[in-house]
Amino acid sequence: MPLAPGPGARRGPAAGVMCLGLFMLGVDLTVLNVAVPQLRDGLGASTAQVQWIVDGYALVLGGTVLAVGALTDRWGRRRCFVLGVTACALASVHGAVAEEPWQVALARCGMGAGAALLMPATLGVLHGLFPEPELRRRAIAAWAAVGGLGGLSGPVVGGWVVEHSSWRAAFWINLPLAVVIVAAALLVVPESHGRRDATFDLVGAALSTGGLLVLVWAVIQAPHAGWTSLTVAGALVLGGALLAGFVGWEKRTPAPILPLELLARPGVGWAATALALMSFALFGALFVLTLYLQGVLRYSPSAAGVRTLPLPGGLALGAAAAVLTQRRWGVKATVVTGLLVVAASFVVWTTTTDTSGYARCALFQVIAGLGAGLVAAAGTESVMDSVPTERAGLGSSVNDATRQVGSALGVAVQGSLLSSVFTSLFVDAPAGLQAPRGVTEAARHSLPAVPDEAAGLPPALRLAVLGEARHAFVQAMTATAALAGAVTLLTAVAVARWLPSAAGRGTGGAPVQPVRSEAGQT
Repeated sequence: MPLAPGPGARRGPAAGVMCLGLFMLGVDLTVLNVAVPQLRDGLGASTAQVQWIVDGYALVLGGTVLAVGALTDRWGRRRCFVLGVTACALASVHGAVAEEPWQVALARCGMGAGAALLMPATLGVLHGLFPEPELRRRAIAAWAAVGGLGGLSGPVVGGWVVEHSSWRAAFWINLPLAVVIVAAALLVVPESHGRRDATFDLVGAALSTGGLLVLVWAVIQAPHAGWTSLTVAGALVLGGALLAGFVGWEKRTPAPILPLELLARPGVGWAATALALMSFALFGALFVLTLYLQGVLRYSPSAAGVRTLPLPGGLALGAAAAVLTQRRWGVKATVVTGLLVVAASFVVWTTTTDTSGYARCALFQVIAGLGAGLVAAAGTESVMDSVPTERAGLGSSVNDATRQVGSALGVAVQGSLLSSVFTSLFVDAPAGLQAPRGVTEAARHSLPAVPDEAAGLPPALRLAVLGEARHAFVQAMTATAALAGAVTLLTAVAVARWLPSAAGRGTGGAPVQPVRSEAGQT
């Protein structure tokens, strides 16, 4: 049952509620990134426990969003949105009052489960609210901008609450916001469903969830355990086997949770690839950037968070510009242009030196944000315009799952490269070899901890150690920037070659063929 469009449907307020829920989700995803020392000290948590606290949210969200997205079409998108926001709020309260690290990690996993419910519902509701191509394009651009603003603003919010209160405040802030969102959703958002009379693909849901959970866990664990460790390698093999089994099952079952012909469409497959690899580059860079601001430029958590604002600011401008560029040039040209702009930003970032200040950092963020906004808005429209309204939740879950996996992989791969290059340049360098064991061990885990560990060294040695650490980190950071830029550039070339020019036009251009429904019908 599609949403009824028209002035009486209060579409603007309903869209605003969806975007507010998405913003909360994005902030929750990254809000604890700058609170690692406080979590470790306040809870007496080990490095592995802190990792689970920070990454548990992304693990559950990325692992379950595909299966849950199909459920939103059956259960009702507003209902799933309200349930997801409520689950996030309850899990946040549990995290705020928890006393043990495992309890906080469990709360973060619960928040991820709630996010998996609400995230596909947001885009599914917008897809039904705005059947008109131009209005839908604007709504999706706003959705992409708000989602990016939330995720990229998390360090700002986290830094401020940690510095002015404690890490627990990062959980408490969800409660009043969730109350407002739920009340507003019940008042102004109409309910909508896809088909509810077909059999749900439980086997496909289990295989996809298991495969994605194991795969996301492996890429999150890899920077700490090593990509070639038995645990990570085994998890990658298991995750790949489960996903291969999922594909095989979906080919045979008459009621698939994910019709594979949907992924075979260039407008979906290549657009989702662009979104995933853009997320790989951008969120990996945000992880490295936060360490650079605190460890090299020596900003406090809140000051470092504020200095990441050019990135979401640029993204918002890029998403707004995407409405105009898509109207004039189409989706393909907009996505390719955005990817090239992101690649150019990493060229700027690779020129960073030991003496570079914040200005170069800000310039990189603005350029990267502009390009990412173009890709996020146009790529999402391409995916959503390739699915019918009754499968909007599924289309959203494909869009969301690829971005979450791309983000997790970006942090894992760029984090691993950063760690390995930094360790080889600093720990094995002459200055590092002269430093006490405490300094070199701190360097293996976190650059921001090096100055504190080196504080008791003789002045000359301290300056040598800190200078070598700064140089090693900048060299490692530029290596990650070169990798991210190369990935983005190659993605732009592939998208320019294979994304069809008519992608994303949907009802506003070339007609979209219907996707097979859960019952095998159209």
